[in-house]
Amino acid sequence: MSISDLFDSGFQKRNQDHFAAIVRVAMSDGVITDEEKAFLDRLARNLDISENDYKEILKDYASHPVNPPTSYDQRLERLFDLARMVYADHIKGENQVALLEKLCVGLGFSTENVKYVVDKALSLVDQGVDGDTFAEEIKHMNR
Repeated sequence: MSISDLFDSGFQKRNQDHFAAIVRVAMSDGVITDEEKAFLDRLARNLDISENDYKEILKDYASHPVNPPTSYDQRLERLFDLARMVYADHIKGENQVALLEKLCVGLGFSTENVKYVVDKALSLVDQGVDGDTFAEEIKHMNR
């Protein structure tokens, strides 16, 4: 096995774990709506998730760990994706918010301010900001 094969498999595994975390948020209310499904389809394409892996993750999303990204920017990108999934069906349920808080801790956000970060993230997504604006606002909040 070459070094590039090891890198590719590690990259794919991180993408699959990230995708599984988002599926976990989508399934927190027990249903994947059409809008959530469309978001998952787009995200799977962007993360280069194969159709077979997509189906397997939907069946067994809970077996994938939440692997924290190594950079703060990557954490913000994942938080943005997760927050968008919570809002995909326009229902911010208590279970979804609690799960998002747990996933944020798993992504490496501090337990002391995770509620504040999640509230801000959901507020920004509700306002319809793009990923760059989202990241800048969250970074500004932590200064």
